[in-house]
Amino acid sequence: MQIVGATDISLLSKVKSYYELLKFRLSFLVAFSCGFGYLLGNQGAIDWIHFCWLVFGGFLISGTSIIINQITEKEYDKLMGRTKNRPLPTGRLSVSEAKQYAVIIGLLGFGILFWQTNTLTVLLSIVSMILYSFVYTPLKRVGPIAVFVGAIPGALPPLLGWVAATGSISHEALIIFGIQFIWQFPHFWAIAWVADEDYKKAGFKLLPSGGKQDLNTAINIMIYTLFLLPLGLLPTYFGLVGITSGVIVTICGVLFLAQTFSLMKDNSRKSALKIMFGSFIYLPIVQIAYLLDKL
Repeated sequence: MQIVGATDISLLSKVKSYYELLKFRLSFLVAFSCGFGYLLGNQGAIDWIHFCWLVFGGFLISGTSIIINQITEKEYDKLMGRTKNRPLPTGRLSVSEAKQYAVIIGLLGFGILFWQTNTLTVLLSIVSMILYSFVYTPLKRVGPIAVFVGAIPGALPPLLGWVAATGSISHEALIIFGIQFIWQFPHFWAIAWVADEDYKKAGFKLLPSGGKQDLNTAINIMIYTLFLLPLGLLPTYFGLVGITSGVIVTICGVLFLAQTFSLMKDNSRKSALKIMFGSFIYLPIVQIAYLLDKL
């Protein structure tokens, strides 16, 4: 029987901490959106090797941005219950180790995109990382303008994928960017509502209408969710996809919108939580529907 020594346990702990720092699920969702844009924009036979490199590169760059975000917010993360056990606040990883990790995977990610895609894709990915890591992150303590700024890099992944496949930004590319851009607002605000107590401890100001959990904020969430209904039909209107996905997206949009009425009625954390989970479900279902209808 082999006994695991202290060195092995320490190594496993480090590996786990690096994994946590990357926020695998969030980085995967970003990579998924890149892949979605690529497949939607691609014409003819799909180069799956090229596709896999794009997704992997997008995953690494997303991870880099997330790590920089955690380095910047280390002291604030210590104040919040939902983040105080992350690798940096607990000291399981040092800031120096996190910086080295970010540099390595960032250079690898950009190198992959430079090798496998085109200049415009690389430039857009740089803009995305700068906006998220160095503009959105500090603005979180300034006011809800941070949500607008953060929505831009949050909506860029499908645009990056489209540009990687086509080499240009077309009106179709702007449509899929616009859908994900508008989706960011109910998504961000629902999270901010649910985590309001924690966010206040760190001085984060993300909710609109004076940062209150009230009817005005709920109406803002409802309005942006309502915008998703006509936006979701634009890919069908312009012939990018068929009518089937248009129907599916409309049904998803109506169900998503219905959740906002509960929040307007009771202004409760429970209703905000439903919107938050609804936002997580809405986007991948919509993207998958578009892909299946196109492919």
